Amino acid sequence: METREKIMTIAMDQFARLGVRYVTVDDIARAAGVSKKTIYQEFKDKAELVLEAFRNKMLEDQAFFTNLYDENKGAIWHFVEVSRYIRSRFSYINPVVFSEIQRYYPGCWKLFEDFRQNCAIKTISDVLEKGKKEGTFRPEINADILALVRMDQIASTFDSEKFPPSKFNVLEVQMAIMDHFIHGILTDKGRELFYKINNQE
Repeated sequence: METREKIMTIAMDQFARLGVRYVTVDDIARAAGVSKKTIYQEFKDKAELVLEAFRNKMLEDQAFFTNLYDENKGAIWHFVEVSRYIRSRFSYINPVVFSEIQRYYPGCWKLFEDFRQNCAIKTISDVLEKGKKEGTFRPEINADILALVRMDQIASTFDSEKFPPSKFNVLEVQMAIMDHFIHGILTDKGRELFYKINNQE
């Protein structure tokens, strides 16, 4: 792994677990086994490191969702795989991360908004339409509206006022909301297929 890639990977791990503001460049240097000078040779400052680390992770996410959609195994399978991905992806994320990014790193927050608008919402809408054609999702649902609703649901799980970390686990909230969402759109055929696929490991 190249030095720049290694620094971004370790920084992203620390940001996700501990929060962006809490982690210092010194912390990242120690964890990566490099000097601060090496980090500053690759990144102008911490803000640029935050931006590039999150950009790198979002490119991974985008590649995952694109490949998942291209496999074309059906809308139910798609939602189940996304659910599994969320479980692995969000199992260790500190809920303060997104509020910190929004407040202190506007350039990075814009990356989230661009990803949300240009990738996530369109993909969800396309999958919902696919499910309607397959007969697994209710034919009367409005895919564009529900895609926006789904994205708002995901964002709401990181709202510490709605779901204080002392009371709620962000992953459990994500899974509960997703389960509620998908059961609201399934047909009888879709429900049977969902249980079948979801129970396969």
